Amino acid sequence: MAILISCQELSKTFGTRPLFEGLSFGLFEGERTGLIGPNGTGKSTLLKILAGAETLDSGKLAPRRGLRVGYLAQQDRVEEAPAGLTVRGRLDAALAGLGLESYEIESRISTGMEKAGFTEPDKEVRTLSGGWRKRLGILAQVVREPDLLLFDEPTNHLDLEGVLWLESFLSGLTFSFLVVTHDRSFLERVCNRIIELDRRYPGGHFSSTGNYSKFLENREVFLDAQASREDSVRNIVRGEIEWLRRGARARATKQKAHTDRAGRLIEELSELEFRNAQGRVTTIDFMAGDRQANRLVNAVNVSKTLGGRRLFGPLDLALRPGDKLGLIGENGSGKTTLLKMLAGQLAPDTGTVKLADGLNVSVFDQHRDQLDLDMTLRRALCPGGDHVEYKGAFVHINSWANRFLFRPEQLDFPLRRLSGGEQSRVLIAKLMRTPADLLLLDEPTNDLDIQSLEVLENSLRDFPGALVLVTHDRYLLDRLCGTIVGLDGKGGHGFFGGLEQWEEWKARRSPAPEAKPAAAEEKTSGLTHKEASELRNIDSAIHAAEKKVETALAALHDPAIATDAEELHRRQDKVDEARAKVNAVLKRWEELESRARG
Repeated sequence: MAILISCQELSKTFGTRPLFEGLSFGLFEGERTGLIGPNGTGKSTLLKILAGAETLDSGKLAPRRGLRVGYLAQQDRVEEAPAGLTVRGRLDAALAGLGLESYEIESRISTGMEKAGFTEPDKEVRTLSGGWRKRLGILAQVVREPDLLLFDEPTNHLDLEGVLWLESFLSGLTFSFLVVTHDRSFLERVCNRIIELDRRYPGGHFSSTGNYSKFLENREVFLDAQASREDSVRNIVRGEIEWLRRGARARATKQKAHTDRAGRLIEELSELEFRNAQGRVTTIDFMAGDRQANRLVNAVNVSKTLGGRRLFGPLDLALRPGDKLGLIGENGSGKTTLLKMLAGQLAPDTGTVKLADGLNVSVFDQHRDQLDLDMTLRRALCPGGDHVEYKGAFVHINSWANRFLFRPEQLDFPLRRLSGGEQSRVLIAKLMRTPADLLLLDEPTNDLDIQSLEVLENSLRDFPGALVLVTHDRYLLDRLCGTIVGLDGKGGHGFFGGLEQWEEWKARRSPAPEAKPAAAEEKTSGLTHKEASELRNIDSAIHAAEKKVETALAALHDPAIATDAEELHRRQDKVDEARAKVNAVLKRWEELESRARG
């Protein structure tokens, strides 16, 4: 694969804390790379550096000559669109300055809007929901057709159906992209390479070819080998130190290189101990009550209507100790409302919700309304003194903070200075100290990095009480929840054993496309309206196909592979494929032209 950009010894510091140091890797044609890592490792900063929006402290970027890079930040700022700016106007602006002909612009915009589901091109951007603004921001970068597209958390603000659309949309792209995301199902379905930034790896990162499952497999092998190396080096160092302690006479009988080797091994052991320690995160242990009641919650024939629209019902639901229930549905389908009913905070319109006597319920609020943002992290984690009482023992505040991946210097920060993911970890810390029979978790995974997600997943799996989980994290749902309740947003619901069953159910319930009236297929000059539109835009298709031939020929004539017979053969195949595509488009053009002339 031809390289797009080479990164050599990249380093960047934020304040006094290094984000990454000595980072070296390359990005290649055909790669759909997922960039992951704990919060604070510099993923977003690295994307900005690659996009040319931020500078390096040291190191070198070597992009391919003429490389065209697109970049979508976490906050696309489309929400600040001026009054009067329409969907089409936003896309027109995105294509300005590319030197495209008017027919090419029209083709890209019309095709893009169709794939992204925009049916009202003259709708004002300011009136779009957050999810549709995110779609528009993604589309505005894709229609530019860069060589490399950089995405920072593109699934933010998208509901589950929006994420499924994005997976399908990105899978159809012909150019490479690098995406920062914590969505493990997205990484599994879309990406063919994973790069993790983390200090536990030599060089500060670990790269794995393949999807997320393959990454987990390769990472486990690597970390096992690194841990084994630590044990091996420790044993060798132990022997070397014993030898060094024998005194000068013994050392004089050996070469100086022997002593130098002992020093190098001690340094290597120290580095291995540091790297391996970065992955040792304490498992969160939620406190459960002693309740052994058969039914903690029993909801019978419950329903709820909001603003004249039925959210769900009638619905029967029973929760027992050990039950782990997932709750999914579109935004506005009633998930949070149902959680409030199960907590006894909201009465149903019909039916009854019976809670076991003395039931201890803990609720995680996705909006973090339980947090006083002016309070320091120290007081939020430990309301009084320097020790936290947990399971009958006292834990020092520094150790308690470290359990949730907080640094000592953060303890006196007000909560408003923390990231969204860090604020979520504060709420999880509060939950840990509250004995509960029932956990109601409303989007607990928002803003959490993958390391924190793995800790949360393991902890919830071991929780002996009942839990109900609302989340867009499909990976967590599939691995944790034995049953899923799906709300369709129209009053209906279903019980499922997994997400695939829910997706099939949704597809069956979606109305079939209405049959087009006969007039829609009326022939115009021997062509249907659809074929006439295809003919009007076929110049663009021909141009694009010919451009791919030029690109393939340039790759074939690269002097760097002149003696590599296997690579020459592969690139010749690419040239042949591109030429075949040109011939196919030209043949289609001749066919449509002939039929249009009658």
